[in-house]
Amino acid sequence: MSHKLIWARYRICLRGHNPLPQTTPLPPPLLTQATIRPHLRHQRLRAVEQAPAIACGGTGTNNPSPPVSSEVTILVIDIYTLSTSIKLPSAEDQTTVSTLASLGFIGNAPFRPSVAVSIKTLELYHVLRRRKPSFSIEAFVKVICDLYMIPYRPRYRRFFSDAFDAYLEVTRAVDKLVKAALAHDTPNWRVLNACPACSYELENEPELTFRRMFTVDGNDSLKRIARIGSRDVGDLRCFSDSDYYIPADEVDEWAREARSTRLAEASGDDDEGDSDDATEQGKNGDPDSGPCANNWKAAQLDSKKRMWGIFAETGLFASACQHGFILWITDMIRSGEQAKYPLAVIARALHILGPRLLIGYDIGCVFQKTISTSSLGTQFTDSESRCCVNAFHGYSHNFSCQTQNHPNVITGMGIEDLETMERIFSSSNQVAGVTRYASAYHCRVFIDMFFQQWDDEKYRNLASMLSGNYQQAISIIKDEGAAVEESMNALGISSTDLETWHNEQVSFFETVGEESRWDVHAMAYVELLQELSSTESQADASSTRFLNTIPTDYHFSLSDKDLEGPLAYTSQLSKTRRLETERRHARERHDRIHYQVLELEDHMGITKRWTPATPEYIETFRYISERRYHRALNNLQRLVTQRLFELHRLNLSGAGKCFPFQMFYANAIRNATEAYNRAVWALDPPRPPLDWAQVSRYSFLEEFTLLRNSHRDISKAPWADPVIRETIKRFFRVRRAHEEIQRCNVEIRRLVTSIHDEAQRHPDILKALAEQKSPVLGAVSEYFLRRRRVNGMLLGQVQQIFDLDGFTGDRTRGRRKGHQFTQGDAAEWYGDADNEDTEGEDVGDVDNDQIDGILNFVTSL
Repeated sequence: MSHKLIWARYRICLRGHNPLPQTTPLPPPLLTQATIRPHLRHQRLRAVEQAPAIACGGTGTNNPSPPVSSEVTILVIDIYTLSTSIKLPSAEDQTTVSTLASLGFIGNAPFRPSVAVSIKTLELYHVLRRRKPSFSIEAFVKVICDLYMIPYRPRYRRFFSDAFDAYLEVTRAVDKLVKAALAHDTPNWRVLNACPACSYELENEPELTFRRMFTVDGNDSLKRIARIGSRDVGDLRCFSDSDYYIPADEVDEWAREARSTRLAEASGDDDEGDSDDATEQGKNGDPDSGPCANNWKAAQLDSKKRMWGIFAETGLFASACQHGFILWITDMIRSGEQAKYPLAVIARALHILGPRLLIGYDIGCVFQKTISTSSLGTQFTDSESRCCVNAFHGYSHNFSCQTQNHPNVITGMGIEDLETMERIFSSSNQVAGVTRYASAYHCRVFIDMFFQQWDDEKYRNLASMLSGNYQQAISIIKDEGAAVEESMNALGISSTDLETWHNEQVSFFETVGEESRWDVHAMAYVELLQELSSTESQADASSTRFLNTIPTDYHFSLSDKDLEGPLAYTSQLSKTRRLETERRHARERHDRIHYQVLELEDHMGITKRWTPATPEYIETFRYISERRYHRALNNLQRLVTQRLFELHRLNLSGAGKCFPFQMFYANAIRNATEAYNRAVWALDPPRPPLDWAQVSRYSFLEEFTLLRNSHRDISKAPWADPVIRETIKRFFRVRRAHEEIQRCNVEIRRLVTSIHDEAQRHPDILKALAEQKSPVLGAVSEYFLRRRRVNGMLLGQVQQIFDLDGFTGDRTRGRRKGHQFTQGDAAEWYGDADNEDTEGEDVGDVDNDQIDGILNFVTSL
């Protein structure tokens, strides 16, 4: 933004100013350091609070800056000229603030500013801050001090911060006027129009399975320290000029439903403890999400998502479309990633974005159940929307979940990985360093500034992203498609066979580990029989020991004299009573278990008691042994998975050096491996044991899952063959690539049409503003200039997509749904490209002169 334009903007904001008499008393001439600080803080707050009113044409206060009646010298900061002061000329009809603005400066207070900063310096920092979010005001002021060759002092930062706040308020006020002139100020305009590839739906375009795809996730890097000790908070302002944020009150409306929706319980952290199988863990909480929920903190109960009290905001929960444009964000306030945050986002999405939504979330399998049990459940189902897991995070879910919720197996998904939020948070972490100790106001200001720049960058890179997706899809179809065809021919199978086997695989893993009611009762019956046999032996042994205490020459007598002597019964009284009690307890326990056996036999209709030689007894005993095997395998899988993800997170995969946490996992995994080997030896027939070298090479959860042959033999199932499994995976990968081609064709045409329609509207808007002599004409012209140059670059990149071998899309301009068709010929935009065959044949090279002509035409609009 040029210096002259900002100066013009500021003069526009100050136009119509009528100064009033000075009524605010000046501070006393002699003030101590303790008494002057509150006054300076008051001035700084007033400077920013009144900026919106100043932008509307006044001073924004009943106590305005007095007119300049004589020369006044004010200290200034200008990184370009390194001036130290400026003399304000005498002017009876101008205030100090307006006089400073006419000279290209903004003061640090709305009345009697002590320091002024040049608009060009503020503009420079604004641009630097948008490009480098971690570049703090303090760092920039220190740079200025170095150029001025003076030592840095904290008050310089406060002066600059106050002026920068006023600068941002003015630019935001002018941006509002620009949006109003462009009719971009309607509710939810940004969400509905920022990403043309998602939102610019055209008439007669191919219908997509999912109208819009977006992701949600939380990040705890953007924490903000709360009030420290008994210190008062100096800045009490609330930043509400952002359409990114969902208000905290709206989020809290979903807190009750989030608490009533029981998420999966977290598994214990004891690596060496016993671990139930996946199904049992799920039944402790959510029966559909248990196997996956135990791997994620976000899927735990809200009561466990606590955060240290030192933080006021503990992070950010955000959502973005598949192309990276931000939808909504909200502060996570004194809590972890609770369910109320994504529920608030989904509620807005269903209301604003419409039906057929696909939501990617790292715990999408769990969150799908959360939505269905909330008040949004019916609306979510009727809208044909669904949740899924992200591509990378999905591999940490159990294989059963992956067969249903991973992007590779979802029809209409394309090759989108939905890991958008990870890329966003990787960049937004730069803001954390300057917001951790900031006020609530400045924290939101800087986060809002970051996401505005982020969306601008995403628009500039939109055609490049579509081009990359298109080329990747073509490459997958060309390379992996040929490999799939070769495998199918070698195996003598068809695509129908692959689909059938995939469905069988999904069906198997949906029920793997589940026990039928008969299995559960039979297992309980056999365990009771084993316990009955054990207690019967114990009762007989205790009875034998009790009987052995009776003397061999025992005879009944009522005379005490006959009981005297070394072998008298009374001498063994204590021992006899103890054995008698033991015998009685053993018999009572045997009778109680015998009663339970009789009761279970009656319930199961068993007329003849099972014995170890009975076939039913043998089969059930084998099933119990396999169940122990499954539990040992689950524990081993959990430990190895945790180790793999720890290594990956620290970027230490394959590292030769042994770290302390690796030693911890190594010992735990060795113990789990020994327990697993004991379990496999109990099987009939025994299965091969595992060793450390074999376990350390496991890298996919399916390798563990396929070890569970359970009571259903899958060894002969076609999909159990590793070659066929790999073929199935590649087959669906190629199918997703074809879907990506279809989606990219639709999105590219949407982008081209939106650019064309935008160029058609711009001249009419400029003409209307010129006729009205609108003060925002210059700002709107600058906005159009930037958009025109960016759109020209986008069209050049789109032309490169048209030139790709294998492009099958429509090169002509479309018409947006609900809008009238604008005049103009598409040939003006693409030369002779619309006359080429659009059925996928080569378009041919376009010479540089033609591309230059396209760009020149767009630039000259």
